[in-house]
Amino acid sequence: MKKQFLRLLCALCMAAVCTVSALAAPRMLIPGGNTVGIKLNTRGLVVTDFEEGSSAREAGMKKGDVITKVDGKAVHTVEVLKESIEDDDVILTVLRNGRQAEFCVTPKERQIGAYVRNSIAGIGTVTYYDPICGTFGALGHGVNDANSTCPVPVEDGAVVGSSVVEVEKGKTGTPGELKGKFDLQNVLGSVERNCPHGIFGSLYEPLSKKPMPAAQAEEIQTGSATILSNVSGTQVQEYAVEILKIYPHADETGRNLLLKVTDKDLLSATGGIVQGMSGSPIIQNGKLIGAVTHVLVNDPTRGYGIFIENMLEAAQ
Repeated sequence: MKKQFLRLLCALCMAAVCTVSALAAPRMLIPGGNTVGIKLNTRGLVVTDFEEGSSAREAGMKKGDVITKVDGKAVHTVEVLKESIEDDDVILTVLRNGRQAEFCVTPKERQIGAYVRNSIAGIGTVTYYDPICGTFGALGHGVNDANSTCPVPVEDGAVVGSSVVEVEKGKTGTPGELKGKFDLQNVLGSVERNCPHGIFGSLYEPLSKKPMPAAQAEEIQTGSATILSNVSGTQVQEYAVEILKIYPHADETGRNLLLKVTDKDLLSATGGIVQGMSGSPIIQNGKLIGAVTHVLVNDPTRGYGIFIENMLEAAQ
C-alpha cells in the first residue's frame, strides 16, 4: 500500500511539473514586418466634416462621431441615412470616444449637413502571425478617425497585398509616410477586431518564416535591438535600433518602449520612423518583444513601441 501511495504521489508530482512547464513555455510567433493594405468597414457612419450652416453641427455633433442609428433604426450606408432623413426632427444615435450619445437634429431640405463615410483604408505593418491559430496582429495601436482619439467601431475588414512605392522622409515637426500600392485582388486575410493596441484577425495563408518566442515584459532590456520593416517594394529588412527607456506600467497607452533608430540605411531611406511602419516587429535576444507604434514628431529618429504581451492580451 505504501509503495502504491508513493507511485501515485510521484505521478501527481510529474503531472504538476509538466503542467507548469507547459504553462511557462513561451508562445511561438512568426514575426511579420511586411506592409499590408488595410480596409475597415465601420459599424455606422463616421462624420468627416460639416457643410456651412450644418444642422448636425448646430445640434452638437463633432467630427469623428459615428452615426449608428436614426430614430432608433440602425444605419450602415450613406444611402440608408439619406432615405431616413425627411423634414421632421430626427434623433441621431452616435458613438463618441467609445460612448453613446443622442442628438436631436432638424434637417434642412432633408439634409443634416454632414459628410460621412462607412469605411477607412490605409497602410500598416503586420507584427506577428500565430502559426497554430492562424491569427495575426498589426499596427500596435488602433485605427482612429483623424478627429477622434478612440478606435473606430468596426463591423469587419480585410488586409490585402501592398507594395511600398514611395517614402516621404520624416523631418523635425513633420512625420514622414510610406506610400503604398494596394493589390485589391490579393486578399490576405480578414480583420475582426480594432482596439487601442492593434488590429487583429486571421490570415488565409500562413507566413513561411521561422517562429520565435514571444518575450515577457520582464525579459526586455534597454540597449540594442532590431526591427523588421518593409520600406521599399515588398522586401522586409532588419534594422538596428536602441531601446532607450522601458515603461512597464504604460499598458493603457501602449507606449511601453522608447526607442531610437540607429541604422544608417533606414535613416537614409526614411529619416527614422514614419507612418506606415506602425506594427514593425521589435526583436531582442532572439525573441519578439514588441512593435513600433508612434514617432516623435519633434525627432523622427525616435518613437514608441508596445510590449508584445500587451498586443497578445488585446487580441483575446
